[in-house]
Amino acid sequence: MSTRIRIAAFALATLAATATVTASTRPAEAKGFGLGAGIAAGIIGAAVVGSAIAANDGYYYDGYRRCGWVRQFDAYGNYIGRVRACN
Repeated sequence: MSTRIRIAAFALATLAATATVTASTRPAEAKGFGLGAGIAAGIIGAAVVGSAIAANDGYYYDGYRRCGWVRQFDAYGNYIGRVRACN
């Protein structure tokens, strides 16, 4: 199937879907779901994001921790030494 035929088929399908949606003669009725649905959606969203963050194994790269030496300075900007830091 050539690219022209695919584009034409996609355009025809889009036109048919748009015509189907606009052909509806029922009036729109907007109703709110209330405060409870918003709170539930927020809790569910927070649970999904929290579990994704908890499942992230960012400290390991190919099975090993990424660690390196970082220079340390005091409050006045004087060099103190190096410490090992793992990201």
